[in-house]
Amino acid sequence: MKTRKRNWFFWLLSICLCLTLWPFQRTVKAESAPLDIRADAAILVDAQTGRILYEKNIDTVLGIASMTKMMTEYLLLDAIKAKRVKWDQTYTPSDYVYRLSQDRTLSNVPLRKDGQYTVHELYEAMAIYSANAATVAIAEIIAGSEKNFVRMMNEKAKELGLKDYKFVNATGLSNSDLKGFHPEGTSQDEENVMSARAMATLAYRLLKDHPEVLETASIPRKLFREGTEDEIKMDNWNWMLPGLVYGYEGVDGLKTGYTEFAGNCFTGTAKRNGVRLISVVMNAKDASGKTTKEARFEETEKLFNYGFNQYSLQTLYPKGYQLKGKETLPVVKGKEKEVRVATAKKLSLLVRHGEEKQYKPVYVLDKKKMTNEGELTAPLKKGETVGYMTLEYKGDDSLAFLSPDMQKNIRVPLVTTVEVEKANWFVLSMRAIGGLFADLWTSAAKTVKGWL
Repeated sequence: MKTRKRNWFFWLLSICLCLTLWPFQRTVKAESAPLDIRADAAILVDAQTGRILYEKNIDTVLGIASMTKMMTEYLLLDAIKAKRVKWDQTYTPSDYVYRLSQDRTLSNVPLRKDGQYTVHELYEAMAIYSANAATVAIAEIIAGSEKNFVRMMNEKAKELGLKDYKFVNATGLSNSDLKGFHPEGTSQDEENVMSARAMATLAYRLLKDHPEVLETASIPRKLFREGTEDEIKMDNWNWMLPGLVYGYEGVDGLKTGYTEFAGNCFTGTAKRNGVRLISVVMNAKDASGKTTKEARFEETEKLFNYGFNQYSLQTLYPKGYQLKGKETLPVVKGKEKEVRVATAKKLSLLVRHGEEKQYKPVYVLDKKKMTNEGELTAPLKKGETVGYMTLEYKGDDSLAFLSPDMQKNIRVPLVTTVEVEKANWFVLSMRAIGGLFADLWTSAAKTVKGWL
């Protein structure tokens, strides 16, 4: 009998403990989420807003190897868009590019010294097969030399707002692998380096500014120079593309990397149910602590599973939402003394399950449109923007972004819902007189009250 009572006691105690701990299990901070990511640095980001969902050592500067080629892709797509370079223009390899292309210990498609190659051919070789000589060829096409191109890479990184980076070549190879042709102004022992935050920011900007990059990055395999004696099979190094060995639903980019200095790295992106995530793992390792090609995909899978399973895209506030108690704003010089305001768009956000009520709406009014007394001045058009609505997070997690300016990605315009015409001179005059008498009456009332 005592044993039965004791069992009931422990059973009830277990239930109480579960109920007590349950809310805390749902609000684990991203940086301490129990993912056990085996990498020197890692990050998971919402590609729509730049919000950080998970982080590990994201500001530590590390080697990036061939993930470098994302910057080369960005500059090429920039040049294509500006029509400084055309897809069908041809290129004949320089001595450096030719010699580098013959090294099959590196990722390469061999190029003929007197061959003619289109920009598009070289781009596909770089984006799919991480072909290094083809990448240098693109650098020469855009900038005349890899030296000039490296300068462009660093300038573009600054322009994009990246922090913690250094580009010394176009490929991500160690300079020591460049057969003495490392770009002038760099040393033989230098490496391309970035932080995980900077790498994710580059991926974020690449997807925002040149989404067409995915058309090529998502190709699992292709033949280079198909139908010719130079035909070479190119298998995409991104093994997480559907149909490949680590295929993952929704993955369509972006870039792998490996050097002895950097270890195995991967910047990935996947889209499911309208949600796109960006991930970065740097020097990924297996359970024994060894860096492997497989580990970079296994650790990325953990990140994607966490993001897609724990978060969903939700409309927190619909279009036309009005904050209770702030449905109107005061107006001066108008036929009406106030105007109704509402959000011009719905406000959606990637939200962790169970945290929907942790986001509170906040109005931020445009100070340039407000008087010192906090009033709008007529006339006002219907749909005129008078500020914006954003969110304040009340949960235990952090609401962090790749950069502070990305906070603007969680705001929607606050607009007038009706037109307010300017009052004519007579109405304004009567209001002024009425205001004068009101002031006199108030003053007189205060005087009489003082006498009493």
